[in-house]
Amino acid sequence: MSDSYFSRWPVQPDATEGRVVGPGERLPWPQMIAMGIQHVVAMFGSTVLAALLMGFDPNLCIFMSGIGTLLFFVLVGGRVPSYFGSSFAFIGLVIAVTGYGGHGPNMNILVTLGGIIACGVAYLIIGVIVAAVGTKWIEALMPPAVTGAIVCVIGLNLAPIAVKGVMGSSFESWMALVTVLCVGAVAVFARCMAQRLLILIGLAIAYLIYAMLTNGMSMGKPIDFSIVANAAWFGMPHFTAPVFEVPAMTLIAPVAIILSSRKISAISKRSAR
Repeated sequence: MSDSYFSRWPVQPDATEGRVVGPGERLPWPQMIAMGIQHVVAMFGSTVLAALLMGFDPNLCIFMSGIGTLLFFVLVGGRVPSYFGSSFAFIGLVIAVTGYGGHGPNMNILVTLGGIIACGVAYLIIGVIVAAVGTKWIEALMPPAVTGAIVCVIGLNLAPIAVKGVMGSSFESWMALVTVLCVGAVAVFARCMAQRLLILIGLAIAYLIYAMLTNGMSMGKPIDFSIVANAAWFGMPHFTAPVFEVPAMTLIAPVAIILSSRKISAISKRSAR
């Protein structure tokens, strides 16, 4: 395992001074562990949030996310660090196809699964074509101005959902604002490695503020770890079989074009650097 992964990545000790860490390099172990913890926090929030917004089982999403990530590392021999999680590009279409109201399980999720599998097949076909002829046709079909607009539309479409999620009470709304300000303050005022850990440090500060206001001053719902303490150590998520319906597959499959264009755009930007 060490011969395939960490031993081939030379350490970049100057990364804490602002130097860019290349794809073939890694941070010293203390910094790498801290960045890994931050990545876990970031990926967990986005992966679980996307699942909840679409009515999926979060346990199943985390399980399949882990399988996809491990499979990717095996296929690339550990040469490309990446993480496979939930995509927010599906949320609007899944809600449109299923009529999901945003609370509880999605009763029409089986139809969505069929559409997502069709999207995966389309994504695979695009990958085969790119491997054979290159990416110029995608860049011509969807230039940066188009892909940038698509990303903006996805974000604007999700904005009302984010606002609705923090409107449970005035206290929750204020705490959401405090969390954003904490992360922003770390990004602006911190330096070197601390600035790279803006999400982890910002959320830790916001968490301490929330604990003091709720558990200490009874101003909101207190933090309760009893659910975590009583949870099973091991278990399996609930698997369901997809249902393939042409209307749902026709609506969801084109998301593959959006995903591939965004991926190629990101790779092009890294190559330009």
